Amino acid sequence: MSSPGDQLGYGSLPLDRGGQAEAFDAIGDRYDEAFPHKEGQVASAEWLIRSLPAGARVLDLGCGTGIPTALQLSEAGLDVVGVDLSDGMVALARKNVPGGVFHRADIADLRPGGPVDLGRFDAVVAFFSLLMLPRAEIPLALRTVHHLLAPEGLFALSMVEADVDDFMIPFIGTTIRVSGYLRDELREVVEAAAFEIVEETSYTYAPSAADVQPEVQIFLRCGRRT
Repeated sequence: MSSPGDQLGYGSLPLDRGGQAEAFDAIGDRYDEAFPHKEGQVASAEWLIRSLPAGARVLDLGCGTGIPTALQLSEAGLDVVGVDLSDGMVALARKNVPGGVFHRADIADLRPGGPVDLGRFDAVVAFFSLLMLPRAEIPLALRTVHHLLAPEGLFALSMVEADVDDFMIPFIGTTIRVSGYLRDELREVVEAAAFEIVEETSYTYAPSAADVQPEVQIFLRCGRRT
């Protein structure tokens, strides 16, 4: 008999995270130095703050150092839970956002029937975290987000526009693997996971780190469809 998690298709996929967490352990708070301008991220978090009642539960998937998003949401009176694959990032988030609760976990751990059950949330944010997955896993991660959300839940997502799958790149003195979509395909993948895109913005961004290339960042604000 299949487990609930297998119904999403995780059971047939090898979950290869080799080197990903270690890279971000090594990067530490240099990540915030390399990406000092996060206007799109801040604006999407402001949309959630305007849209949610005080005390609403928000999950920050791939919370990193907790800055700016988890801190911004926590200071606005929301109940923030963050998860990240990197022990180092989780430690920094706990230091930077004392009002939040942070766990070392993989998004696949949160799937229906998975080993980590954090309950349901009024909103989920995934800022540049799903791009760390191979393309085959991104639709499964989106269905996991759908599962984690309350019926009227909100979802804020950002990705870098790029037609790549599990592609190795230099990144702040280390190496990571990233995936992405061109804009129209990203919309299709998100909508196929039962989300309604209510707003879209994009930014052309040049990080301050010499080994990180300029990029187009796409931000989607979504509602959960039943």
